[in-house]
Amino acid sequence: MEGMDTDQALLVATGVRKIYRTGSVEVTALVDLDLLVRHGEMVAVMGPSGSGKTTLLNCLSGLDDIDGGRVEVDGHDLFAMSDAARTEHRAHTMGFVFQAFNLIPVFSAVENVELPLLLVGTRPREARRRALDMLDRVGLGHRVGHRPSEMSGGEQQRVTIARALAGRPAIVWADEPTGNLDSAMAEQIMDLLCELNQDEGQTIVLVTHDSAIGARVPRLIRMRDGRLVDDVRRAVTAPAAIRDFPMG
Repeated sequence: MEGMDTDQALLVATGVRKIYRTGSVEVTALVDLDLLVRHGEMVAVMGPSGSGKTTLLNCLSGLDDIDGGRVEVDGHDLFAMSDAARTEHRAHTMGFVFQAFNLIPVFSAVENVELPLLLVGTRPREARRRALDMLDRVGLGHRVGHRPSEMSGGEQQRVTIARALAGRPAIVWADEPTGNLDSAMAEQIMDLLCELNQDEGQTIVLVTHDSAIGARVPRLIRMRDGRLVDDVRRAVTAPAAIRDFPMG
């Protein structure tokens, strides 16, 4: 990443390579990839199916190993750590939002949000306070006692966003966060993510196949065949206030 200014960098990836092997067959999913994301940026990653979008997210977050290169998040080299240390670092500095909501069916909204906090040693009273605060922040203060089956898809995704943010992460990774939602609800979820980025400076990296979603994000990266082929920054329109959204 020669010549790039790394001041205020939260994520610095250099020469990242990922190869999948099945028997004697090798598929190179990421090709010597460089990427820098600064604190407070919101970045969308787009590209055709098989271009390496989800692999990129998984490697940059340390969910998958890499076959070459270096990834630093918040000043820490992820792959110089042991697996246990990397897992702990991820739990304290990263939040995740996936297409599948991955909520625990028998838990209420507040219990789903507070669980990761309890797992990293947050005191129960503090975990409950932070979970309630985040649910209120995403517009679900009136639904804290409801289970996932009692909520719409959009409400469930709001719970996953609250869960991702309750630990006050340095960075949130979102893989197709609107993929299971209709267009109206997808727009509301993007309004929420954009507001969290613009008003609170939350760093967000999201993967999407939807050009309408990509158009909402200030920085758009395009991938093809495991390479970054375009990196564009542009002005975007600020979202409406969350309180103005219908809660469907």
